[in-house]
Amino acid sequence: MASGNRAENIPAFDAFLDLSREIGSDVLKTQGAGGNTSFKRDGVMWVKASGTWLAHAGERDIMVPVTVAPLVAALRAGEPSAEKATDFIVKALNASGLRPSIETSFHAVLPQAVVAHYHCVNAIALSVLADRDAVIAARMAKLPDLTWATIPYRRPGTPLAHEIDRVAGTRPDVLILYNHGIIVTGETVEAVRQRIVRVTEALSVEERVAAAADPMTLEAFVEGADFHAAEDPQSHKTALSPASVTAATRGSLYPDHVIFLGTEIGVLADGETVRAYADERRSRGLPVAKMLLVPGHGVLLANELTAGGRVMARCLAEVVSRIPEGASVAYLGPDQEYELTHWEAEQYRQALDRKASERA
Repeated sequence: MASGNRAENIPAFDAFLDLSREIGSDVLKTQGAGGNTSFKRDGVMWVKASGTWLAHAGERDIMVPVTVAPLVAALRAGEPSAEKATDFIVKALNASGLRPSIETSFHAVLPQAVVAHYHCVNAIALSVLADRDAVIAARMAKLPDLTWATIPYRRPGTPLAHEIDRVAGTRPDVLILYNHGIIVTGETVEAVRQRIVRVTEALSVEERVAAAADPMTLEAFVEGADFHAAEDPQSHKTALSPASVTAATRGSLYPDHVIFLGTEIGVLADGETVRAYADERRSRGLPVAKMLLVPGHGVLLANELTAGGRVMARCLAEVVSRIPEGASVAYLGPDQEYELTHWEAEQYRQALDRKASERA
């Protein structure tokens, strides 16, 4: 390993960066700063830094080197230092002064050389279903040569890492994280790349067909309010089907849903403007949602929403359009929402996202 946030003279590391960029550039796999990848060699693990985007791998320094064995030992001993993993950074190789992803500890406990964790919309859509055990098992049966396991929802960080550590010794090829996403592992970059392709196909869900949004019509709803029609045409899908509206507004589906969009998605009543909606909310001492649905028309986003928040609106559209109409959904509970919104690590990631949006 060499300095400058690079693992020089290791061709596989460049291939790892290429794979990371591929995953980060596919909105159906990764959205904004979500997801993280890691590469282990000689006791050191390079893992994506908190708040950075996988899509920038190879173009910017986004990987942080940490020592694996001491981090794993700290996690298993219940030491608080395992949460942020900053004590395990190889400082001489961290030229950009980056902070490891909050999920670094689970990368460390997985013994495989290459680990890719991403927020696949198909995996999330399946993992929030009440009957997810049976549904996922039926789909993964198409890949009999791969070992896999499901992981119950736990807050990202050490709670999730402890859960993953329970099965890490079996060297699973695939882990499906309920209400969160997926992990694909392997000893080589190419093995992981091929597994991602196969798993993506096995878990693929046909999305619900919806009519197109009319951004011009939406403008009439935002007059005098700090909102705008979503710029990404696909983000409007959340509002264009009654089933999608229902799935999106009955609860929080996954961590980034809560962190970037809040715990509530607003819905405008027939003919109601954003200004009227906001005034009514404030009169009752309630916050104004960052994302509003105009059923049958499209999605409105608060102007204050960061780049990360805007891409999460797209993620939500992709997830809910893949949840079957009438399906029973296992949402995150109030306690789980609270621990996410009051968590320093996610507040740090949001701060980085705001700074990046200000520079854009």
